[in-house]
Amino acid sequence: IRYTTMKSVRAQDGRLRVRFEGGDAIFELGARAADWAQRILHPKSVLDKLGVKPGHRTAVLGVADAGFVRQLKAATGTTPVRRVVRGLDVVFFHAPVRAALARLRTLRGAIKPDGAVWVVALRGDPQVRERDVLEAGRRAGLVDVKVVRFSGTQTAHKFVIPRSRRA
Repeated sequence: IRYTTMKSVRAQDGRLRVRFEGGDAIFELGARAADWAQRILHPKSVLDKLGVKPGHRTAVLGVADAGFVRQLKAATGTTPVRRVVRGLDVVFFHAPVRAALARLRTLRGAIKPDGAVWVVALRGDPQVRERDVLEAGRRAGLVDVKVVRFSGTQTAHKFVIPRSRRA
């Protein structure tokens, strides 16, 4: 059921009722019904999904979305840098072509041991395929741990330093 087709969502007596353009759907969820209703009515923002927290030091490299940068600044309370510096909590890196993924090795050195690099790429782009992103991350000594719908046209893959290699 698409969010855009939902007319109402409510939980009652362990049932989740979703009224949508196609009719009603009732899900027997027991005690979890109210939690599900809240998640549907109040979905996480992109920044929540990306794990951005107040005080995080961030870098935005090649991501040309001014709205995202404004939201990032508001969420962290700091202005994201536009270059590679050491000690970053989170890096958002747009890879427009496959060759750009070689930069992941440098970005690995810029993040804190528990930091993350998010690689943002166009969905379905033959220039930068998902497989290319994942392989480049592994070659850089990173592991992929999450994928998020970054926008209507872009996907972001989260890479971190493996726990066994953190200082």
